[in-house]
Parts: sequence; structure tokens; C-alpha cells
Amino acid sequence: MAPLITLVGTTALLAVLGLLGVRRLRPWPVPLRGGLAAMFTVTGVAHFVGMRDTLVAMVPPALPAPELLVTVTGVLELAGAAGLLWHRTAPWAAAGLALMLVAMFPANVYAITQGVSTGLTESLPVRTAMQAVFVAATTMVLVPCVGAWRGRRRQTPAERQAVPRA
Repeated sequence: MAPLITLVGTTALLAVLGLLGVRRLRPWPVPLRGGLAAMFTVTGVAHFVGMRDTLVAMVPPALPAPELLVTVTGVLELAGAAGLLWHRTAPWAAAGLALMLVAMFPANVYAITQGVSTGLTESLPVRTAMQAVFVAATTMVLVPCVGAWRGRRRQTPAERQAVPRA
């Protein structure tokens, strides 16, 4: 539940600051990116401190090197959190994090069905709903980018060679 609280709380705080006059926080994707960055920082740090043993136990036995997988996913979450904070890398970070959330979901299912106590939500429907919120939030970061990409059109060779007149 802590990741969800971190996401919602940080996003709300940044949105309020935007409404109170902090210009950089006014466009809605910026507070969302900040909330996601805070959430992935919290979850990324948990891969190394506090919950590491629990996260290793969540890795399904069919996967090799559970400790290495937990380390790699922790590093990816921290890198993704940093990437969300810079507008140029935010779409790539968000897309990567969304894919990682989907790829890691089976570990959540395994943990619940096998009784691995995570200290988190132990209900599959609740955990699934939370995961859906996280995937939706990371995907929402992409929405303005896709609109911008669609709005661009390629220049023709003649347009590239045209010299603006003074």
C-alpha cells in the first residue's frame, strides 16, 4: 500500500503546488511524473533495504537467480525514477517501467498463491487493481508524447533545403 500512497500523495502535493503558482508543475504530466518517480524510488530502494528477502522469496522458482533478478529490477526502478524527472527521457522511462510492471506481475501472483507474506496487500484482486493503477499512471505519462509525435510531420527535401527569407 505504501507505493500507492506515495504515488497519490506526491502527485497531489505537486499538483497543488502547481495550482499555487509553481509554473513548472502546472502541466498535469509533471506532477504525475514526480509522483511516479517518488513511488519507484521507494520501491527501488526496497529491493536493497528492508524488503530484499521478501522480494527474493516472491520470485517464482522457475526463474533463475532470484537475488540477481531482484537487484536488476531494483536498479531498473531507480533508473526509471530518475528518467521520469527529465522531460526528454520521461516517455522512455515510463514505457520501460510500464513493461516492467507487467513482466513482474506474475511474481505478485506467485507470492499470493503460495502464501509468501509480503507485508503488503495479500489479496489478489486488490494487488491486481493496484498494479493496474501503476501501469495506467506510467502509460498516462506517454499520452502527451504520443500526441506530440503524431502532430509532427516529416519535412520534404524541398522544405529542408528552403532558406528562410529575412
